[in-house]
Amino acid sequence: MPAKAKATPAPAAASMPEIRPGQSLELLKELHILTRDGKMNQDSRRKLKQVYHLYQFIEPLLLELLQDKPEFTLVDHGAGKSYLGFILYDLFFKSGAPLARIVGIETRDELVGKSRELAQRLGFPGMEFHNLSVADSITSPLLPPRVDMVTALHACNTATDDAIRFALEKQARFIVLVPCCQAEVAAVLNKNKGKSLGQTVLTEIWRHPIHTREFGSQLTNVLRCLQLEAHGYQVRVTELVGWEHSMKNELIIATYKNLPRRKPAERLNELLQNLGLEEMQSRFFTAAPDRTAHSESST
Repeated sequence: MPAKAKATPAPAAASMPEIRPGQSLELLKELHILTRDGKMNQDSRRKLKQVYHLYQFIEPLLLELLQDKPEFTLVDHGAGKSYLGFILYDLFFKSGAPLARIVGIETRDELVGKSRELAQRLGFPGMEFHNLSVADSITSPLLPPRVDMVTALHACNTATDDAIRFALEKQARFIVLVPCCQAEVAAVLNKNKGKSLGQTVLTEIWRHPIHTREFGSQLTNVLRCLQLEAHGYQVRVTELVGWEHSMKNELIIATYKNLPRRKPAERLNELLQNLGLEEMQSRFFTAAPDRTAHSESST
């Protein structure tokens, strides 16, 4: 009697051990991590490693939310092609949080349509996508009055600030940001450079155009962190190595802790005044949403 043949392992398990069990190969093809015939090269392996690296930061936050309530909501703002949302759903929501949902917000209708089609094709029922502006997303009945997490991956220039405004209005517990291409602060620094020259030696930091751009980018994220702290959040800033091979790899994670707000608000406003950015106070506003006030008597 011939020996019983051993079962042939699935292609991903046999030749691509980097891929986690149960992960959608169809999604990895859509992300161009796998080729259409299911192959993976060295560049793809590096990209997959970056995907998992990003997921390692977000997974603990999702587990915290899941412990509190199984039906939590994550909103991905400025979702684009919704790659981040699809990754999170495939790795976590699909089997670990079937009652939770991911909502992608995007202003380009064609991308919203493509994301809806892909979610249906992959069998991801907990994903939904809406073509909404920031202002509309805050007031839209399509979204709950409060959400649990807001993400914004490589939301260019002021789109990151729009995501922050949305998160503050919706009283999100967690905010995860990877800012990109921030130019607004640099433009204001450049516009007011003539008035600032000679008043303080600090102006030398952004006197040259290339330094204006670099300093403006750095300063933008500093102001964002202070703004989040001025709304009661605990902020952690770290490096996200090379998502899509981008040099913009700063990762900001904010957790609402109802912390004292006065000192970070004062520092934020002082920075704006000292650097000639008073006109940006409406962008980096410090008026907190209506939450339980935290006693600041100890500060």
